[in-house]
Amino acid sequence: MKVMISSMGGGLESVIDTRFGRAHGFIRYDTDTGAWERVDNKQNLNAAQGAGIQTAQTCIDAGANVVITGNCGPKAFTVLKAAGIAVYVVDGGSIKDALDKLAAGTLTKSDGANVDSHW
Repeated sequence: MKVMISSMGGGLESVIDTRFGRAHGFIRYDTDTGAWERVDNKQNLNAAQGAGIQTAQTCIDAGANVVITGNCGPKAFTVLKAAGIAVYVVDGGSIKDALDKLAAGTLTKSDGANVDSHW
């Protein structure tokens, strides 16, 4: 399974970015192999609009099955859901902590956006 986690830094000990569309970047983690890499999101950091939708497409293109982030707006959530990607919203912590909770089955899958649209 491929997991995309919004990240403030470049490694597993990094803090989860509370933003989705304008996250600094993502850690793409493969739960089958333990391999991971940083995926840049700089193209959406200063987007005038549509950052959530464009970032959702980045996650789809990266082959994500799961997204873990601090917040997810309605447009991004709709795109992710349509692609069959499960979304988990968490209150901070490290990438590693979130992956451990995902593996333990203690994260709650989101059934909708948790913030309003900016537009």
